[in-house]
Amino acid sequence: MQSYTEENYLKTIYHLAEKTTNVQTNAIAEQMQTKPASVTDMIKKLADKGLVDYIKYQGVTLTETGKNTAIDIVRKHRLWEVFLVNKLNFKWDEVHDVAEELEHIKSIELIERLDEFLGFPKADPHGDPIPDKNGRFAKTQFIKLIELKMGDSGTITGVSQHSSAFLKHLEKLGLTLGKQIHISDITDFDGSVEIRLSDKQINISREVAKHILISSDGKN
Repeated sequence: MQSYTEENYLKTIYHLAEKTTNVQTNAIAEQMQTKPASVTDMIKKLADKGLVDYIKYQGVTLTETGKNTAIDIVRKHRLWEVFLVNKLNFKWDEVHDVAEELEHIKSIELIERLDEFLGFPKADPHGDPIPDKNGRFAKTQFIKLIELKMGDSGTITGVSQHSSAFLKHLEKLGLTLGKQIHISDITDFDGSVEIRLSDKQINISREVAKHILISSDGKN
């Protein structure tokens, strides 16, 4: 059985591995906000348990067991986020830290009942997919808002930036999950985007637009 710290490392490696094949210890240290030497010590422990493969200077990869463990932690985290938002009325920018604590609960039966109680959700409050009990993710198709062209329409289905400040900013603008948007204009100078919602027009920066995920309806 893994400790909380070991589980956090596995989850961090899993998320970093979505962007690169071999995860470097410095990247893990930055994400975990710790020293590279501490990361190396933990990686050796995880390797001894058969959870990661580590070759010095080449990086870290999760073994099949390590990957399955990480996916299970991700599943619990995202289910708890759904519960906190849908049942306890937390806002989507408030749930991450609480879910970080709840994800370490070991009871399999509790998580299965939670999944059923929530109606087997396919995505968390930020649009991230929730794996089922067998570790399978539902297929999702989306593009970044910045990739849309003038005249395109779509639905906000997720975000790739989960900081509290960013989520609060989107909520203030009314750019939350499920909102229908239409691209009215794109400024050549700085790439800012003018968006029409059902009740208003807003303008967002290119930086904001690249972190909003859309299921595109095409031209409208």
